[in-house]
Amino acid sequence: MIPNSNLRRALGRLLLLSSILALPLRAEEVNGSWTMDQPRDAGPILHTVIELHQHGENVEGSVMPNIAAELPIREARVDDEDIVFRVDWGWRFRVHLDGLNLHVAVSYDQGKSEQEYTARPSIPADTQLPAQVAPPALRDLPSNGLALTPPMGWNSWNHFAEGVDDTVVRETADAMVSTGMAAAGYAYINIDDTWELDRGPDGRIRSNRKFPDMKALAAYVHAKGLKIGIYSSPGPVTCGGYAGSYGHEEDDAKTYAEWGIDYLKYDWCSAGRLYTNDQLRRVYQRMGEALARSGRPIVFSLCEYGMVDVWTWGPKVGGNLWRTSGDISDSWKSMENIGFKQGALAPYAGPGHWNDPDMLEVGNGGMTPTEYRTHFSLWCMLAAPLIAGNDLRTMSDDTREILTNREVIAVDQDPLGREATRVYARELVEVWVKPLKAGGCAVAVFNRGRMDAVAAFPWSEVGRRETPASVRDLWRHADLTPSATGFSARVPSHGVILLAVR
Repeated sequence: MIPNSNLRRALGRLLLLSSILALPLRAEEVNGSWTMDQPRDAGPILHTVIELHQHGENVEGSVMPNIAAELPIREARVDDEDIVFRVDWGWRFRVHLDGLNLHVAVSYDQGKSEQEYTARPSIPADTQLPAQVAPPALRDLPSNGLALTPPMGWNSWNHFAEGVDDTVVRETADAMVSTGMAAAGYAYINIDDTWELDRGPDGRIRSNRKFPDMKALAAYVHAKGLKIGIYSSPGPVTCGGYAGSYGHEEDDAKTYAEWGIDYLKYDWCSAGRLYTNDQLRRVYQRMGEALARSGRPIVFSLCEYGMVDVWTWGPKVGGNLWRTSGDISDSWKSMENIGFKQGALAPYAGPGHWNDPDMLEVGNGGMTPTEYRTHFSLWCMLAAPLIAGNDLRTMSDDTREILTNREVIAVDQDPLGREATRVYARELVEVWVKPLKAGGCAVAVFNRGRMDAVAAFPWSEVGRRETPASVRDLWRHADLTPSATGFSARVPSHGVILLAVR
């Protein structure tokens, strides 16, 4: 129920809007709140609230899909009677008033065709939130004993987004086996957002028509010798505006266990509109407690974008991995900005609890094979979860060879569980070192520059007091003759040399 004060405020804004709209149309009249209904092939209608506040040529505001998140408008400009702007998540808008309504044309960075909608005057989005459910009292949860090495698998979002369905998941499980991915260590087939429909009378979550039988799908994946994961949010809705776990954590944990789910990615999204950051740990603890009581071992992946120093408390809420950054995209710039900033977090990684710089983009087409080898090498040096995000059914030989390089994967999966640290950076050449359980270390030499570069260093700079007994190039699968003076090699632009030094 809307509080009387909020109702009066909303009605006042609508009356003011109506009086303004009686004047001749001008771009500066576009002020207020509108709701745009976007039907979808599966799942609930997406109700997107657009709030605009304009002063002459200056336009501010936000877009809120199903109250999932408040996305500030960016790069707004006035174009005759239209206002043009973009928001994060790859949406671009062109809007203008049409009587009391807002005409909205939406396009997407992913290449979808422009779509047109009518948005009707509405109350502000902040009055549409449910009452807050108080999070539990803070306590430390015991370890669930899972993910003793970084999880390896696949996630649907980076390539398929809302296009994932039962068929895609089954075919991906088939491909994980047939391509050698499973033999190389990949185990999890993870369904990201857009699988949800609504809740039944018993409060249990139901999947939409894209996933007619989750239990049968899990059984199919298990029959391949693999495991299956799913996605939700601690808020009322997910990032995509589908049903979240808010107020139904116990219901959902039991449902996942009954379906045979092995992994949960839990994405903050709309929870941030109900809770403050200092409550974030307690909110994640609630699901951690529910999973512990579910009767099934389920890996718990915290997707909260590195807020509130999650690496310091992630294990205490039952977390096995936690995001340390915003979302990755398939570009050198995005991968570089995320991956090379992880070094300070090395002390917080270890068996059962891992820093997660987001999923792999290898094979999605936005980088060169050289850049993808760098991406994969860096994630392995960081002891990061290796969650592929490409289409396994159609990947190229180059992509398959990168993702299934067992010598490189062994660096990531080393049972010591130590994360690499940067030992030096000279201009745009960086050297990172990762200790290995069997002795010695992995040494990664990265060239972040646009030109080939020569990297040279004595063994003492990577922690060796004497000439190593052996040095192996893990991408060339070749043993090198160690030099008493150290290591020297030409590294291609945006490339890497990855060594096992013993």
